[in-house]
Amino acid sequence: MNNTAVSRSPLWHLYGLIKLMRPRQWVKNGFVLAPLVFAGEFLNPSSVSSAFLAVLLFCIASSATYIINDTRDIEDDRRHPTKSRTRPLAAGTATVPAAMVLLVLLFIALVVGWFLAPAVVSVILVYMALNLAYSFTLKHQPVLDIFTIAIGFVLRVYAGAVALDVPVSHWMFVTTLCLALYLAAVKRRQEISQSGSNGRKVLGRYSVALIDRYAEMSATGALVFYSMFVMESRPELVITVPLVLFGLFRYWYVVEALDGGESPTDALLSDWQLLVTVGVWAGVCAWSLWPVAVA
Repeated sequence: MNNTAVSRSPLWHLYGLIKLMRPRQWVKNGFVLAPLVFAGEFLNPSSVSSAFLAVLLFCIASSATYIINDTRDIEDDRRHPTKSRTRPLAAGTATVPAAMVLLVLLFIALVVGWFLAPAVVSVILVYMALNLAYSFTLKHQPVLDIFTIAIGFVLRVYAGAVALDVPVSHWMFVTTLCLALYLAAVKRRQEISQSGSNGRKVLGRYSVALIDRYAEMSATGALVFYSMFVMESRPELVITVPLVLFGLFRYWYVVEALDGGESPTDALLSDWQLLVTVGVWAGVCAWSLWPVAVA
């Protein structure tokens, strides 16, 4: 069978539809689990199931927004040096009609989710409205585009808290915002470095030096506010502060020396030291909060 026949086979198009949902990006929805860990609820089966349901619903919602965004940006993506090969609609591995059918199915899944966790889906609706505003307007506005991406992560943490019906420290919200601003700024930096303004018009209104200052300010804020959160709310987690600092340093190294960072998810999944750092951080958090969880 030749390559053309394979590329037109149903399995090939199914692969394109799966890729269209960007399952690799679902790693970002791990932020939903933060309240489960820091509230010490990770040994409560009911809380665990509620938290993972929230993660699942966020995966569905984020995939829906990716499809909407890719459909709108299909022409721009075709001109992008990387997205023209990696985005299914731009590359031709998925068709727009098939994408619309998949989108309807995802919306039906969210309707079902409303009956299971209405409070969580309410937060998700805000997240989706924000993403639609981003896709159609905000991504063309410098600074607003970065903050819109970051607020999406804050909403993930809030959804995790709503799922468990637990309060979230204001320090956690600010830490999440700063960390997300850092990741978003680095993403913009790498897009400028690798493709200029060819793939995204707003990049022409930034400079690498400006983005570097944004990233440095955000990383510093994330470290400071995380440390304040730990000292005020969870002093037993002070041992994790060096791990967070190392993670920030390592991520910047991956960006600067290894030319990663345009996709934070890819940077994380492709670097074993980052993966180990995140794993050790999660393990230390669980171990340190174990007495809280069993109390």
